[in-house]
Amino acid sequence: MTKLILSDLDRTLLTTDKKITERTVKTLKKCQENGILVGFSTSRGLVRIRDFMEQVNPDVVICNDGGVILYKGELVQQVVFDPSETQALLHKAYEVCGENVGITLDTLDKIFYNRKDPESDNYLIGADYSDFKNFHIPAIKICVKTDDSSLAKKISEAAQAVDCVKFSDIPWHKLSPENATKEKAVDFINRTYNISPDEMIAFGDDYNDMGMLKKCGTGVAMANAIDEIKEIADEITLSNDEDGVAVYLEKKVLA
Repeated sequence: MTKLILSDLDRTLLTTDKKITERTVKTLKKCQENGILVGFSTSRGLVRIRDFMEQVNPDVVICNDGGVILYKGELVQQVVFDPSETQALLHKAYEVCGENVGITLDTLDKIFYNRKDPESDNYLIGADYSDFKNFHIPAIKICVKTDDSSLAKKISEAAQAVDCVKFSDIPWHKLSPENATKEKAVDFINRTYNISPDEMIAFGDDYNDMGMLKKCGTGVAMANAIDEIKEIADEITLSNDEDGVAVYLEKKVLA
């Protein structure tokens, strides 16, 4: 019996033009009407998913890759780097990648960027500027613009217990506390709300979804997912531009 559906957003629930289709919204609401909880599980910070939350009204929100968890609209979990760890990681990013490296940093209600002009794809529109030279706010997540995993690993060594994961579609790496991952969020939901991972279905497409798909009873890869996700998934659905999440739920959960 399925009690909770968890879906990544970018390249999973969202189409390529960053929208949730009417069909997907209706399907998710139908699941809720049938007593199944619906959740987002995304690398995005809370400030960047508000519009999607208004569309779907999810019961569970896992954002910042597990650093923040909301249940029924209430903040129930937040995992951060303390100020000294935050500063050490930022300093190391500049040391390893150079003074011109792009860095973003998420707090609960803001995203900071060390560039004054937003990048393409609307990714950082609305970000606050900081050069991070004297930044002492606890960070939930830090992203560094490099596609070199060896450099990202060197940065991660500036603090203890860091989860370092690359993005497959952009030349960035994510750094977050080791216990702030999507699979750790699944464990938290299990302990706190007595929902077994076996009663969860998870959808994803990228490296940071791997642990969640393995942990949940059914892990579903998108057709557009990276090969590593398809290899560990229990099933594969259509792509994000073909309503892959909705199609799977209609056939396997609501039928």
